[in-house]
Amino acid sequence: MDHLHVATRKGLFRFDRRGTGWVLAGQPAFLAEPVSAMLDDPRDGTLYAALHHGHFGCKLHRSDDRGATWRELPTPAYPKSDAPDAKALFMIWTLVPGGADQPGTIWAGTIPGGLFRSDDRGESWVLNEALWNQPSRPGWFGGGYDDAGIHSILVDPADSATMLVGISCAGTWLTHDGGASWQVVGKGMMAEYLPPERADDPVGQDPHLLQACAADPARVWCQHHCGIYVSSDRGHTFTEIKEAGPSTFGFAVAAHPTQADTAWFAPAVKDASRVPVDGKLVVTRTDDGGRTFRTLSRGLPELSYDLIYRHALVCDATGTALAMGSTTGNLWTSDDGGESWTQLHANLPPIAQVAFA
Repeated sequence: MDHLHVATRKGLFRFDRRGTGWVLAGQPAFLAEPVSAMLDDPRDGTLYAALHHGHFGCKLHRSDDRGATWRELPTPAYPKSDAPDAKALFMIWTLVPGGADQPGTIWAGTIPGGLFRSDDRGESWVLNEALWNQPSRPGWFGGGYDDAGIHSILVDPADSATMLVGISCAGTWLTHDGGASWQVVGKGMMAEYLPPERADDPVGQDPHLLQACAADPARVWCQHHCGIYVSSDRGHTFTEIKEAGPSTFGFAVAAHPTQADTAWFAPAVKDASRVPVDGKLVVTRTDDGGRTFRTLSRGLPELSYDLIYRHALVCDATGTALAMGSTTGNLWTSDDGGESWTQLHANLPPIAQVAFA
């Protein structure tokens, strides 16, 4: 991969590959503005950037010339209502492309828990009402935010109508008809924060992130609020992995694009202590479907308080290069599957997402 995008609280940075290393490519786009999500569309090279201005609202921009210029687009909008509890867009949490057979289609996962589709490269948006109007919707709740949020949208590479969506906190949802109908899946997940009689309620789960193997999309990895899970049936059922290095708590997971049994995680202590175990930042990797894990730390700091957010650990299309960014603005890459890491920058703003292109 030739480029590495880094979405941060103060702009969208880009690093370019130079030989065996990376160099910062000029000034960031949207300097000093919080970038909550970005997409480098592999189908046509279009760039999208979502900005989260808090009190001033969300913005969405598109670049048709690889970042030389940007144009503001409409943001996804919830139905207008005079109700006192009417929902409004708080944040665009993720942007993903539709299938190869859907040029111009992109999906946006948002807080408060809405899934939006655009078929004209972000010029207009439609709320997926079939998911939004689920009978269970009143029971959805936020995991760190006031409202539920969609952070994971997995489009099946072989069937664009099949998608798996992860919601914090409303579980894992599957469609086979492009979003016309949905079923909640994720049997086997357990939520320790719920009353014991509801711990296995699929709608009460908090899947921090879902990632699938591109070559075998039935293999889905989940970094859950309460542990690590793996599925071999497209998310219908999950098996908990109880031992995975120093911890099974975290937010990020990266799936190998061609080897279904390989995935990487970035563990922390627990929800109430979001720092590396014993202050030592590591990445864990399994190569056998979760039966065993290796703890990888060469090149990572011996003493660290870094936390890796959901979208800030990523593997490239070859399965050998990885990038990882932290809440304290540290950025690392690996060219050997995580065996060793090189620090690219130590003074970036807090990092929300990293993406190869």
